[in-house]
Amino acid sequence: MKHISITIYGLVQGVSFRYYAKEKAEELDICGWVRNESDNSVHIEVEGEEENLKEFIAWCHQGSPSAQPKKVDCSFSTSLKNFNDFEIKF
Repeated sequence: MKHISITIYGLVQGVSFRYYAKEKAEELDICGWVRNESDNSVHIEVEGEEENLKEFIAWCHQGSPSAQPKKVDCSFSTSLKNFNDFEIKF
């Protein structure tokens, strides 16, 4: 299990990015959360198996159908927060 902090920049708010991220995370058995930030980015904290996290990061580069991600920053950690599910934070 690994923990990743992800910040996605570009056209990622107002395009259902958080809802599609939740759907993808649940599909990949990843736990954590997603929220919009005041700088128009989206921040995600996730935990899961490394291969599933890699697939999730690849998805973040595409995002929801209307999204236009320009940059994806990731930082990996082995310090887990033990999330139980994936939630959308407001």
